[in-house]
Amino acid sequence: MSNDNPHMNLALIGHVDHGKSTLVGRLLYETGNVPEHVIEEYKKEAEEKGKGTFEFAWVMDSLGEERERGLTIDIAHKEFDTDNYNFTIVDCPGHKDFVKNMITGASQADAATLVVDASEGVKPQTKEHIFLAKTLGINQLSIAINKMDLVDWEENKFEQVKSEVNGLLQTIGFDPDNVQYIPVSALNGGNISEKTDKTPWYDGPTLLEELNSLNKPEEPVDLPLRIPIQDVYSISGIGTVPVGRIETGKLNPEDKVSFQPSGEVGEVKSIEMHHEEVPEAGPGDNVGFNVRGVGKDEIRRGDVAGHTSNPPTVADSFKAQIVVLQHPSAITAGYTPVFHAHTAQIACTITNIEKKMDPKSGEVKEENPDFIKSGDSAIVEVKPQRPLVIEKVKEIPQLGRFAIRDMGQTIAAGMVMDIEERE
Repeated sequence: MSNDNPHMNLALIGHVDHGKSTLVGRLLYETGNVPEHVIEEYKKEAEEKGKGTFEFAWVMDSLGEERERGLTIDIAHKEFDTDNYNFTIVDCPGHKDFVKNMITGASQADAATLVVDASEGVKPQTKEHIFLAKTLGINQLSIAINKMDLVDWEENKFEQVKSEVNGLLQTIGFDPDNVQYIPVSALNGGNISEKTDKTPWYDGPTLLEELNSLNKPEEPVDLPLRIPIQDVYSISGIGTVPVGRIETGKLNPEDKVSFQPSGEVGEVKSIEMHHEEVPEAGPGDNVGFNVRGVGKDEIRRGDVAGHTSNPPTVADSFKAQIVVLQHPSAITAGYTPVFHAHTAQIACTITNIEKKMDPKSGEVKEENPDFIKSGDSAIVEVKPQRPLVIEKVKEIPQLGRFAIRDMGQTIAAGMVMDIEERE
């Protein structure tokens, strides 16, 4: 399965009944990634139930019941290859799960495919998902106009839905010129891996061709070094060993590093990965590194290491755009929940709600509102109760996002727009 192609995370977004899971199944099926034994089981079952012909639709219906029947196409197997990329599908069953997945950097999506039902057009969740994709920093978007078989593959139906979605993208700030629209049928196949003769009027790429032509995600090796610290060990005979996952940049022995917000500075003596010493480490690597000049008690989980030449940014306060997912009442200025950013968990006060945005369009709905509630998007001012390392999402996206938690649940998700740095 694995090849040396660059890896891409693809989010499938869109309204609940517009065929996302069928499309996931179809993509896996047509790229040879539905395991043979699973297909055999479905085939057998189809025959037993007198559906002699093995129908893809039947596979997909069964996928819907996969949990009850213990027939799992596990999330870990939601991978497929094109000539240029190795894709992992970040499936977005409900948008709360989507946001949770997106905030835990592991499934940061590089691109998204929006699925829209040709017979229904834009629905509320279509809008929310596009808006969330934008808020969470996904810039590459393709649109699969699905269930074309239900509208007899009519060009005018395709054009109608396309112009509806186009209008929406413009209000949210996606550049519609960079967006490819593809008429597909996830259930029956058609323009997924092969062109269908039912769309002589369409001369664009198939969905797989479009995904294959995406721009390679920028390697965060070129960004400044940032290592959120998970733990700090003191190992006798060696010294202080912080452990963390490199989010951006590169780490080498002899590098001078700065830990923020604690302000400690040291020199890297050696780097270990999987119990072996390595000469260099980069984004995605979980490392332990031995640092000279820093005591174990001077740095802690939630600190971030960077090079002394470009140390991590410590915020005195910051401005952020947030999307409220759930809150039992309303959020007003003065609210102080816990912000989860990289490995830090710090109580922060929302000191001011500057603007309420329309999540359906991204436009300003209200200046200085008294409160915001579930479903709202807003620009807010935030004051951490103690120093917090965070970066502007435009500069170092990996450290520019956060989740807000309270009462045992994720209340909101957000991204940092601007920072007042600590003196």
